[in-house]
Amino acid sequence: MEWVCSHIKAKGYPEETTLHEHLLLVGNVAEKIAIYSNMSPQIARLGAILHDIGKASTVFQQRLTEKKKPDTPFRHEIASCFFISLFDKEFHPVLIEMVIAHHKSIAEDARRKGILDLIEDRDNTFELHCKDWELWKNDALKLLSAFGIAVCNISLEDAQASYDEVAAYCEDVVLERGYSEWRGLLMAADHFASALSDKTDDYLERIFKHPKLDFYNRRHQLYPLSLKSASSGEKHTMVVASTGAGKTDFLFRRCKGRIFYTLPFQASINAMYKRVKNDLSTDNPDMDIRLLHAASKIVLEGKSREEKIIQGHVGAAVKVLTPHQIAAIAFGTNGYEAMIMDIKGCDVILDEIHTYTEVTRAIVLKIIQVLKHLGCNIHIGTATMPKLLYNRIIDLLGKENVLEVQLEENEQEQFNRHIIHKIDSWEIAAEVVAQSVNEQKKVLVVCNRVKAAQEKYTRLKRLFPETPILLIHSRFTKGDRDEKERLLLGLAEDGKPNGHFNSSTEACIVVATQVVEVSLDLSFDVMVTEGAPLDALIQRFGRVNRRRTKETIGTYKPVYVLPPPENDKEAKPYDIELINRSYDVLPNGEVLEEKSLQGKIDDVFTEIDFLTIEEHSVFKETGKWSIDKLTHNSKAILLELLDIDSVSCILEADREVYVQANYEDRYKMEIHTRYYVVKDLQQFKDEYSSSPFIIPDKAYSRDLGLIEDLAKPENYNVEYSFL
Repeated sequence: MEWVCSHIKAKGYPEETTLHEHLLLVGNVAEKIAIYSNMSPQIARLGAILHDIGKASTVFQQRLTEKKKPDTPFRHEIASCFFISLFDKEFHPVLIEMVIAHHKSIAEDARRKGILDLIEDRDNTFELHCKDWELWKNDALKLLSAFGIAVCNISLEDAQASYDEVAAYCEDVVLERGYSEWRGLLMAADHFASALSDKTDDYLERIFKHPKLDFYNRRHQLYPLSLKSASSGEKHTMVVASTGAGKTDFLFRRCKGRIFYTLPFQASINAMYKRVKNDLSTDNPDMDIRLLHAASKIVLEGKSREEKIIQGHVGAAVKVLTPHQIAAIAFGTNGYEAMIMDIKGCDVILDEIHTYTEVTRAIVLKIIQVLKHLGCNIHIGTATMPKLLYNRIIDLLGKENVLEVQLEENEQEQFNRHIIHKIDSWEIAAEVVAQSVNEQKKVLVVCNRVKAAQEKYTRLKRLFPETPILLIHSRFTKGDRDEKERLLLGLAEDGKPNGHFNSSTEACIVVATQVVEVSLDLSFDVMVTEGAPLDALIQRFGRVNRRRTKETIGTYKPVYVLPPPENDKEAKPYDIELINRSYDVLPNGEVLEEKSLQGKIDDVFTEIDFLTIEEHSVFKETGKWSIDKLTHNSKAILLELLDIDSVSCILEADREVYVQANYEDRYKMEIHTRYYVVKDLQQFKDEYSSSPFIIPDKAYSRDLGLIEDLAKPENYNVEYSFL
């Protein structure tokens, strides 16, 4: 179609989307979200049309092409509000909520760019935003008219009156506590249309659909949970069962609507996304299954730091993510209202809840609290949960509301698969690997930290130059990690074994971190693992002798466990006392019996200090919200509480390509790491990307991934500074 005022752009190079097109697309998405959410589609469309109309300003258009960062902040959403008098007065409150806060907190914004931050200099703020008013207001009116809005001349005095009305509304509403659904709606619609651009309408046809889950009704004697009925009147689910017993299928069978599926690690969600997409493709050929990237958008401005959760596309039939994203709701991180709009009332699967630290336990409980408040159906699956935590979750959900499922003792006996050996050193471990390679065994070596895994990989590659060896952890680019996962799983495009690693019939070695603990369908012959908390070890053990047939039941394969580290620093990211207690309860030279695991877990987790995080959370145990309306938490609280890979970065060599890439291709270039690793590096700043940090090329290799010690500013390639 022919765009009105095609010289007015919503985005700069390379997309250069016209403002007319952007407003049209956001309007289409906002209307669909409103219908799904039982809100007014008419008002939603009006808010979408108004939200960016201020981009018609000559100041904004000039700044789209400027390379130099301006000294004075121009907020297009403030200029958009100059036209609010064209709309019915009764709609003004919700239109203001959609428009004025769709990027910034209205007060105490991290970069002091919210309307109530700027209003301290009210006259100068208005003067900047109405600059060249007579030159650009007619373009804005033409655009509004193109959407069927009845327009009339708006004088400078009218614009001033609208500005004062919006400011006054914000001064009142910021005193209220709670969140704005309208702000969430517009943020979700804007992100969707901005990320997908000209593909928006194609994707729009696919959102808010319920998946057909008949695939998971499959039955098999080797998977005892597949033989248990999932039909029940209880709203929530708690399943405790051995790895490989069919938990994933059972949890999906408990779902009735759109599904959010969470796993604790980024690499785990990559594998689960592919698995679910493959499982459901036949019955759902056009279904929108989304992978919600685990990174946050971290924006630095001087000493201030703001975290924004990356939403992914609203409305997916199935969304695979980590608990980090859901926790953002409870902490009020930028964008949390958009996630509320997406997840409210949906089925949420919390698979393999881990309890490594007091903080993670507290956050799991807080997630459950907030999901229950939002009307979600909560389905929890675990192989390893201390009774103390189990009982606390049941209390939160209400025992009468939970279908509780566990394996019987005779069913558990079918999952006795491992003989545990305690060994004293990595030297002995190397001998174990050497003997296993000679016997043509597949060996899995698991380390607790990426750096340790890189060191062991380098050493083993030197010791066994003729043996295929693979390193996999969370700090590769998404593109490289996809390739490594394909090699690791050993499956061709048609799903048949191709002889690589997991499907190999000859000796091979895989060195990995915790990324192999969950969701990856691996079955190795031998494992060497560093000491870790018992729940993590049990997950790791599940990657050995996993393939089960009637003939293999009752056969055992060896797992070699190294002793606990000597101090707290070496124990990271775990608690050294938990590692010691876990090591003590393991048998030595004997079969690890599944029926004994619950008792061992409870022996390790003798006490659980349910650390309160109420002071950090904006959602309180009382069910009340403590956050000021139209604001969000600018502090990266989750980064401070959780030591997780939650920041995106790209290689300096990829920077130019990244600028011009689309949403999906950009993600393939990204690496996830911890904030402290990259905080001193340059950052790529873009409104619609994850604003990744720039890693020196010297700090990355396709074999080893991100090498933290080399991620320093002095290692940048000087040649790039001339480009």
